[in-house]
Amino acid sequence: MTEETPGFEEQPDVPSGATSDDAEPQTATPSAEGAAAPDGDAAAQLTGLTAQLDQARMALSERTADLQRLQAEFQNYRRRVERDRIAVKELAVSSLLTELLPVLDDIGRARDHGELVGGFKSVAESLETVAAKMGLQQFGKEGEPFDPTIHEALMHSYAPDVTETTCVAILQPGYRFGERTIRPARVAVAEPQPGAQTVKAEDSAAETADDKESGGPDEG
Repeated sequence: MTEETPGFEEQPDVPSGATSDDAEPQTATPSAEGAAAPDGDAAAQLTGLTAQLDQARMALSERTADLQRLQAEFQNYRRRVERDRIAVKELAVSSLLTELLPVLDDIGRARDHGELVGGFKSVAESLETVAAKMGLQQFGKEGEPFDPTIHEALMHSYAPDVTETTCVAILQPGYRFGERTIRPARVAVAEPQPGAQTVKAEDSAAETADDKESGGPDEG
């Protein structure tokens, strides 16, 4: 048994050649560079995320523009198809009505001669009603001014009682479908007599001169 010497405390074993400072455990303190490293990484990550967000926004804008362009093209396509459908329908109806015009002419002649009676009258009126519902319109009246765009003059004469070229007889009525003239009205026209205008102009000039000489018309 050994006796402990009073006044001395046991010290931990220290390797030879080591100082007392080395024997004490040291706590690692982060350096300034190590502390700044996490902040630099966060900034780099934020920059990368911002760039990705800008790219996503740009891609979204491009896709939105593409979608709007496709939608506009589709709307234009639908309008073209609708216009073509209406045009084809109008052409088909116009062709059908054109084929019916000789029948309508026969009905008109029979009516003028008093032959539109009995069952034939009922059938004729039904046909005229159906044609009118499909958009067929008859035009051409006696006394209206001659219009070469809708009238076809088959006969020509002079008349003292007209002041312009006038339709004096409707030989065959005209027909239109919507804004399209299917057949012009075939008419007989009359023009003013060549000397009538000159005589009227001389008479008007003479009356004017008489009024000036007499001091004008009498006042009441």
